[in-house]
Amino acid sequence: MTYDADRADREDRADLHVTDLLLETDSLEEFLASLAAHALGRTVAADSCGITISRAGRHLTVASAGRAANDLDEKQYGIDDGPCLQALRTGEEVMVADMLGERRWGPYPAHAVACGTRSSVSLPIAAHTHTTGALNLYAPKPDGFTDEDLGGLRVVAGQATGAIALAQRIADAQKFADELETAMRSRSVIDQAIGVIMGQQRCDAERAFGILRGASQNRNIKLRDLCRELITSLGGRPPEEGRLRPRP
Repeated sequence: MTYDADRADREDRADLHVTDLLLETDSLEEFLASLAAHALGRTVAADSCGITISRAGRHLTVASAGRAANDLDEKQYGIDDGPCLQALRTGEEVMVADMLGERRWGPYPAHAVACGTRSSVSLPIAAHTHTTGALNLYAPKPDGFTDEDLGGLRVVAGQATGAIALAQRIADAQKFADELETAMRSRSVIDQAIGVIMGQQRCDAERAFGILRGASQNRNIKLRDLCRELITSLGGRPPEEGRLRPRP
């Protein structure tokens, strides 16, 4: 791709809204990759962009665009310090005008210069939440980010905060649905076993459940596994498990 074509592609991406990216993609991973490319398109001098997400104390570059972002991000994770981590930990923007004169973050600035990066900016995403992050842009020349660049990147970071929160809610909802289906399957197996015990012992459902629960505790196995074992031994095959089905 020629430089002019690349520039035109960046300008096209700059016209997109972050929520449009979320609607156009099929997965969180694809959305984040599109977001990195979109953010890179909002600047002229930057040659790479990385998106860092931190959850439960673990840092990960979940998406990147350009040549150097992954290496620069990984260096910061390795020393547990750097502009990216400072931005996500403090919830504040971190600007580096020139890595050659930078004295913060130990060996990181020298590593960035060796990678061909002279300036950077890191903007917090979803600050002070359980899934914090940072949008990291890197440029090969000093003072690579103009006020106009920063204005556009702040908009992207702000929109990304909402989009990532929405994506997380969708993921949490899917997890809840999966857990609910597992619970429904377990309930189906337990109900079948209760029916078996009621027939064998000529007792009601409450008494049958008490017998099964006592056997589960005595054998130190899960109630669902005990019931599945019982039905399999009697019928010669595993029980049919209920599944969640959409309403007609």
